[in-house]
Amino acid sequence: MNPSTNLERLAIADGRGSVTDAPNLPAGFTDTFVSRYIDANGVRLHAVIGGEGPALLLVHGWPENWYAWRHLMPELAKRFTVIAVDQRGVGLSDKPATGYDTGTVAADLIALVDALGFDRFAVVGHDTGFAVSYALGADHPDRVARLALAEIPGAPGTTPPPPLFVPSQVNDKLWHIPFNRAVGLPEQLIAGREDVYFGYEFAVQGGGVAQEVIDYYIGLVSDPESLTGSLGFYRAFDETVAQNQERAARKLQAPVLAIGGERSYGEHVAEATSVVAEDVEGVVIFGAGHWVAEEAPEQMLEALNRFLAPYAAEASNVAHVASVR
Repeated sequence: MNPSTNLERLAIADGRGSVTDAPNLPAGFTDTFVSRYIDANGVRLHAVIGGEGPALLLVHGWPENWYAWRHLMPELAKRFTVIAVDQRGVGLSDKPATGYDTGTVAADLIALVDALGFDRFAVVGHDTGFAVSYALGADHPDRVARLALAEIPGAPGTTPPPPLFVPSQVNDKLWHIPFNRAVGLPEQLIAGREDVYFGYEFAVQGGGVAQEVIDYYIGLVSDPESLTGSLGFYRAFDETVAQNQERAARKLQAPVLAIGGERSYGEHVAEATSVVAEDVEGVVIFGAGHWVAEEAPEQMLEALNRFLAPYAAEASNVAHVASVR
């Protein structure tokens, strides 16, 4: 695919949350990447797209958007068509009332990749994006070549849940999950105090994210529709857990890179991922907390480039064979 021609037919996304409004991007970023809207699975998704080569889908976590990948994207775009999407409910993507279970969100992303003209792709998912990417690999194994899954100790329902009462340091990292699942109340408590709530979450999950970046993310969830949309993943937990219990009966066959931050879930990511995947390589990002792509982009790029090299080589060989036929 040549994205420069294929993207011309897609609607341009502009304003807050788009690539043109994002602060402190790496030099030359907007020379490579553009914001586009893509109609997919009944919703309009926003994605930042650039580069050339086989498709590489980047799926952010909570409470971030595509911007979480900004430090990695220029280097990855040298070998891949990079697609950094806003999940439904987030950023400039549509925010419907329902459809936040990982099966539906994965179907959104399959439709997005279809619209861009790719048959197969690799995926990198962080946090909630880990859970969505796991669903992609499990539900659409013929489409997903490789998965890099970062920074949760297993997709919900694939490992035993923690007990109600856990040590305080664990509770501090996990309490937002049951809180976010409550319907209606979190919005009332967070509205007008977004800096307190989200600032706490960025700090307690390992810190390492600059205040101006946190302020950017807070600005994207500071209106009622966006705040509610950002909580949709958690409110679909029952559906996602039920789906994952079925998915876990058949292990992923595609290679998986399980990434943990040293000051966060560390080796537990690979341990939990090995329960649901046959071919798992674990890597721990030295010195990093939860926000690995923000805190340690060079280590992340080293791990991803090494892991994705066979995928790039395979795509290059396929393209060469096609060109000489």
